[in-house]
Amino acid sequence: MNTRKRREHFRGILEGDICVHPASVFDALSARAASELGFELTMLAGSIASMAVLGDPDICLISMTEFVDLANRICRAAETPLLVDADHGYGNALNVMRTVEELETAGVAALTIEDTELPRAFACEGAARLISREEGIGKMCAALEARQDPALAIIGRTSAVALSGLDDAILRLKAYERAGVDALFLTGVKQRAQVDAIAEAVSIPLILGAAAPELKDSAYLRERRVKISLQGHQPFLAAVQAMYGSLRALREGTPPSEITGLPSDDLMAGLTRRPAFEHWLTDFLSSPLPDRD
Repeated sequence: MNTRKRREHFRGILEGDICVHPASVFDALSARAASELGFELTMLAGSIASMAVLGDPDICLISMTEFVDLANRICRAAETPLLVDADHGYGNALNVMRTVEELETAGVAALTIEDTELPRAFACEGAARLISREEGIGKMCAALEARQDPALAIIGRTSAVALSGLDDAILRLKAYERAGVDALFLTGVKQRAQVDAIAEAVSIPLILGAAAPELKDSAYLRERRVKISLQGHQPFLAAVQAMYGSLRALREGTPPSEITGLPSDDLMAGLTRRPAFEHWLTDFLSSPLPDRD
């Protein structure tokens, strides 16, 4: 599956009649595992990228180029479409344009741009703050202007429901829809009444991040045009726990042969494409290539 087909597949999800739960991935092998298991979509979150690349919390420390590099590695490794959380576009509207250009080149199928004020300003206490609605519109327009491949999906994201209230969230979402984004990503939504009001106010597909328990009903989500609903980032957390547990056991004297929970040789061979490489080694390193005259 090439980049264009991945993007067309993602648009098929937006146009479909089901709600998809993407696999949260964080590197090449996790992306390949998600593809092998049949996930329709993968997602790279900014918080996971920060921890995977830097070992730091999600406080806007990872650079755009570091994030793009990780996205590129994931796109290279697996054919499943990748949705990425591009945070605030790593700066102002012109930085957003650069971010879109780089992520498009990396091969992502879709990206989100949010209207949170990042990084956090000096003396900003309590909850995060939003940029103005006007600046948010400018960022969405800039992202759309920077896009070269019309199949790449640009998604407007806001946490206004939790930060400034439902009324402001609807004003922002309607403005981003008018700007031309392909879908709207909602965080901080906890109640069906909030989803109902948003679904009535806008007409393009919706995406939910970290949906509350009462928003887990697939039939309900389909009726509200929710095409994608995140389930969290358990794979990365499970990998951290497994890594820490095995290192601790070794440090405490457990023999390597007694470490449990390890992948089978067959699983590792499949995820690392070992049979294909063995075939290529034979074809390209063990004998001369045939004449091509």
